[in-house]
Amino acid sequence: MTPISLIRSRGAIAGLLSGAVGVCVGFLISGLTGPVGSPVVAVAELAIDLSPPPLKNFAIKEFGTNDKLVLQIGVVVVLAVFAAVIGTLAQRDMRYGLIGIGVFCLVGLIAAVTRPTSGPADVLPTLVGSAAAAFAMVRLVRAAGSLPAAESAAGVASEGDRPRRASLTVDEPARRQFMTLGATAAGAAAVAYFGGRLLSESANVTAAESSLKLPAAAVPAPPLPLGADLRIPGLSSFITPNSAFYRVDTAIVLPQIPPASWQLRIHGMVRKEIVLTFEDLIKRPLIEDYITLCCVSNPVAGPYIGNAKWLGASLRSLLREAGIKAGADQLFCTSFDGFTSGTPVATAMDGRDALLAVAMNGKPLPVAHGFPVRTVVPGLYGYVSACKWITDIEVTTYAANQSYWAQRGWFAQAPVKTESRIDVPSGQGPIKAGRTAIAGVAWAQHKGIDAVEVRVDRGPWLQATLAAVPGIDTWRQWVMNWDATAGNHVIEARATDKTGYTQTPVQTAPEPNGASGYPIVQVSVTR
Repeated sequence: MTPISLIRSRGAIAGLLSGAVGVCVGFLISGLTGPVGSPVVAVAELAIDLSPPPLKNFAIKEFGTNDKLVLQIGVVVVLAVFAAVIGTLAQRDMRYGLIGIGVFCLVGLIAAVTRPTSGPADVLPTLVGSAAAAFAMVRLVRAAGSLPAAESAAGVASEGDRPRRASLTVDEPARRQFMTLGATAAGAAAVAYFGGRLLSESANVTAAESSLKLPAAAVPAPPLPLGADLRIPGLSSFITPNSAFYRVDTAIVLPQIPPASWQLRIHGMVRKEIVLTFEDLIKRPLIEDYITLCCVSNPVAGPYIGNAKWLGASLRSLLREAGIKAGADQLFCTSFDGFTSGTPVATAMDGRDALLAVAMNGKPLPVAHGFPVRTVVPGLYGYVSACKWITDIEVTTYAANQSYWAQRGWFAQAPVKTESRIDVPSGQGPIKAGRTAIAGVAWAQHKGIDAVEVRVDRGPWLQATLAAVPGIDTWRQWVMNWDATAGNHVIEARATDKTGYTQTPVQTAPEPNGASGYPIVQVSVTR
């Protein structure tokens, strides 16, 4: 490697190490001020806010519940490339490097102060991290910049082994100084990162979640009827385990809310404002019910749907106590992290089990699913009915307030569409000829599924057998036996709800109000 290329590579390394110091020191400070101000977190959340719906759907489709991890990795990669470039430029003129750090600082500050829950302290992680990065860059680039002396010695030397050895000798002190400073910077970044991890973990509420004791339901869920779960291999179970329940939200860092510090404010177009603590909430009569939730981003036959047994207080009862004024048509719900959703007042008040849920499948809510309290309103897509980590409900109008996704072009009111999914056969591999089960789930929350039909190779529609269900707010399993013959086949399904509506074959994308179309599986049958 020539001295010039060595200088350039050391400039890039200096930039990378400086960037690592800045990001990790910012992470450490955010452990004291709160995760909102962490540069990576703030920039990633800003990227989510600015992403158009098609890009959001692409991320969910390609990466599923790992979309946020992929986004954070992407932010770190971009920062690394940027840091390497400004480090290389700083070798020519230190001002370029400092301007680059200034750009990093500006972007981080804009991202931090535009978070819905940001406060004055949330600018500190970016400011302190940027200062640390600038200090590290000046020291590292100056150390790397001592190489021109070696280049000069090499330039005047004659050919042969001896002059080359002289060049290396001249370079050795600079190399050692750079390596020492580089190791120090890397060590400082590591210490800051693990310090930030310790501070973050100290605020973790997992222990509070696992030790929380909840009262029994005043209105327990009915026993599951015989035949609610057909227990066919590959078919989604009637109850989705908490660990397998889909997660789609905008939170890069999961809010950590101890139950003792949680409270909910109900205000706006009400006759009496209500403020509840967690203890107040669980002293109310709790209702238990089976309810299926579905994400509006779920493609036809997609995975972003699940069924659980929820426990919570009646939202309708609380709203009656508050006294909704005439003209109000929206519950503008706000999460601890600033996310907002808009639930129709009429839906929350029409008698369905709209809940302020505190438990899921017999256990306190997992942190990823809204601990300690979230809303669950059957019959609506999650972005208007399932506000996790809820802390505020403003009774208002759709004209006065637009929720997070409504601002981005999604429908303000979003009833779940009548849909179905084929779980088996999956189409992922060949099956053997003979009698085989075609099975799946269908849903039409708060309307109920009345029938499911299946057809093979565009043949006649045939009735499937429906599993039993405890009510109209859950999905319903179905099965049809098929005499499979060798060859390639196309299987389709469609559901009809209890209002008489049959799902449409028209294929539409999720935005702006949910996907539609028949689920289709292509299967290869062997002898």
